[in-house]
Amino acid sequence: MIPGQFDYVRPGDIDQALMILREREGEAKLLSGGYSLIPLIKLRLAQPTVLVDLRDIGGLDGITETDDELRIGARATHRQIHEHPIIVDRYPGTRELAGHIGDPQVRNWGTIGGSIAHADPASDWPAMLLALRATIVCRSEGGERLVKARDFFLDTFTTALQPTEVITEIRSPRRPMHAGGAYTKLERKVGDFATCGVAAAVGLGDDGRISWVGIGITAVADAPFAATHAEAALKGAHPTEAMFHQAAAAAAAQTRPAADVRGSVEYKQAMAAEMTVRSLRRAVERAQAYV
Repeated sequence: MIPGQFDYVRPGDIDQALMILREREGEAKLLSGGYSLIPLIKLRLAQPTVLVDLRDIGGLDGITETDDELRIGARATHRQIHEHPIIVDRYPGTRELAGHIGDPQVRNWGTIGGSIAHADPASDWPAMLLALRATIVCRSEGGERLVKARDFFLDTFTTALQPTEVITEIRSPRRPMHAGGAYTKLERKVGDFATCGVAAAVGLGDDGRISWVGIGITAVADAPFAATHAEAALKGAHPTEAMFHQAAAAAAAQTRPAADVRGSVEYKQAMAAEMTVRSLRRAVERAQAYV
C-alpha cells in the first residue's frame, strides 16, 4: 500500500526533537531505525502527520559500564550492541539476543530504543529488559523520567512512554560474579518474528542456590511480560532440571497466546515451557562459570 501524507523532519539535537514533540503532541511519531515503524506506515496501521527522524542526533548510541550499571544508548543498533567489547566480554545473554534479531540489514539499522518504543508483542528486547529488571530513561523538555521495564510494556504496541518523550538510554544492573543470562527464541525461519522468546537472568549464592532470578517472555501474550510465578518458584532453590521444568510449567501457565500461522495455543504454551527450560539451563551454566 501507499502511506498517507505526512511531514518529515530531522532535528539536529535532542532539544529540537523534544520541542517538535511538544508542539505537535499526539501527531508526531519518532523514527529510530524504522524497521518496525515503516511497514506499519505503508499499511496505514500507523498514520502520523509528522515523522521525526532521530538519525542526526548524536550522543545517544554509547555503551558504557559504571560501578553499578550497564548503560546502552537508545540509538545503539542491534549490531553495535552485539559487537561491543563490553557486551562480548561480560554479557553473553544480551549479545545472544542482539545477534538473533531479524537479519543483517535489520541489525545494522534497527535500534534498541526504537524496538522497545514500538513495543511489538513479539519483539525480542523487552524479554531481556524484563528479565534484567532494567530501567528505561525517558526524556522530555521537563527533564528525565526513569521507568522500570516491568512498568513500561502495557499492552500491544502500547508503552508508558508519553507523546512528548524520547527514550535516551536503557540501564540494567552490572553483571556481578556468579550471575548469567540467556535468551532462547523459537522462529519459523531466520529473521522471522519469534513464535516464543524467553530471556533468563540468574544469580547464585555461595551455597549454590538461586539467590535472584528474572524471566521475561515475548510473543505469547498481548505484551511481553515477566514470568513472576516461575521466578517465585526458583528463588532459593537449587538449580536442578526438575526445578527448571517446574518453573517452566509456571511460566507457560502465565502465557496468553493466540492461535495463528505460527501454531496453536497449546503448541505455543508448550514451546514457552521448553524455551524457559533452555534459557534457565544456559543462564545457570554461565553463572557457575563466571567466578
